[in-house]
Amino acid sequence: MVYFVAEIQALVQAHNGQSETTLMKSIIIISGPVGAGKTTVSKELIALSPGPIAHIEGDRFWSFLAKEAAGSSRFKRFKTTMRAMTAAALPYALGGYEVILDFSIPPWFIDSVLAIVKVRDVALDYIVLRPSEAVCLARASARSEGRVTDYGPYRDLYMDFQATAGNTIDNGLLDAAEAAQKIRAGVNEGVFRIR
Repeated sequence: MVYFVAEIQALVQAHNGQSETTLMKSIIIISGPVGAGKTTVSKELIALSPGPIAHIEGDRFWSFLAKEAAGSSRFKRFKTTMRAMTAAALPYALGGYEVILDFSIPPWFIDSVLAIVKVRDVALDYIVLRPSEAVCLARASARSEGRVTDYGPYRDLYMDFQATAGNTIDNGLLDAAEAAQKIRAGVNEGVFRIR
């Protein structure tokens, strides 16, 4: 991984004649429980933000796990997937892209995220979208793909996001564009910066 990042850095510097720190942008994590509206809000944030932007839709990383060992734990797969998507964001940020990473990255995993981005000194913003559980269920059950009709298995994950007061937006009564505007303003003002 370190070799890959160093190779990308060298290519970018050679091509642009600029240092990595001149090009580097931040990673913006849009997190929250299942059904919070992360991907919808991320797309609105992309529309109103200046470029260049890379969007990592974390749910796509589940498909990279092609075959599991017998008895493999879902928790281990969850942590592995979050590490992989965070590491994947680094080359984009180093190459001058603001990275929007949308996935349910809970607060208890943030220390691992910080350790990954610290290696390359990349700035990190962490935003939690957290409408009520009823709103999350309604949104998740209205999806065309990945429909959730029983929120029971996701209730613990929903509760994981309680301890994020300074980084939380209750978007239960906001449309996606309004939530994206709040995020953009907060990112610009450094409200959500954790590194």
